[in-house]
Amino acid sequence: MISPALRAQLESSFSRRVRETVSTGIAALDSRTGGLPRGAITEIYGSGSSGKTSLMLSILSAAMDRDEACALVDGHDSFSPGIHSGKFLWVRCHNLTQALKSTDLLLQGGGFGVVALDVSDLDGKALQEVPLSTWFRFQRSIEKTPTILTIVSGMGIAKTCASLAIRAASDFEFEDRLLAHSVTRAEIVRLRSSAGFQPGFKNVCFNFYPSFSRSIARP
Repeated sequence: MISPALRAQLESSFSRRVRETVSTGIAALDSRTGGLPRGAITEIYGSGSSGKTSLMLSILSAAMDRDEACALVDGHDSFSPGIHSGKFLWVRCHNLTQALKSTDLLLQGGGFGVVALDVSDLDGKALQEVPLSTWFRFQRSIEKTPTILTIVSGMGIAKTCASLAIRAASDFEFEDRLLAHSVTRAEIVRLRSSAGFQPGFKNVCFNFYPSFSRSIARP
């Protein structure tokens, strides 16, 4: 992690905030996104079996490999433990209110490298009705810390409060979207190769919000 003194010096020199990034644990994804920004919200969303949970677990595992404490707020108590570490906290919730309150407490308390909020199995309508001010509050809680808040859902819910949004899509979904836009199968193969996609891997499409000012693979 960048020391506070060095960060302050760099920000003063360049008249802008310096945001450190870290690995997702997946090299092909890091090469496209530049890594996960610290002190910011990263959102991962997609349909069922799109690979978003696997990506979340990769992010948590990479953080623990860096010897960082991590927390998972399980919105519907549906997580199957597969992470064994003294620095991993699993918060089991049963509804959206519990999940949001638990996340708020963890972010306010600090000390985590990654806090993952998984609300994939919660009601989509209720998630869309969460006030934007909630996500802004979460962002303000971590903006001057090394913590990464990773939100996992079936749809994009943090909107412009997220610095990075990753839309996960299965191989079939990715191909169907491209074919619907008259992209040939030969071109699909080329796109997969240039994006670092691998056979059998839960591939992802990327959407970037304003702080990244670019978009990649948006068929």
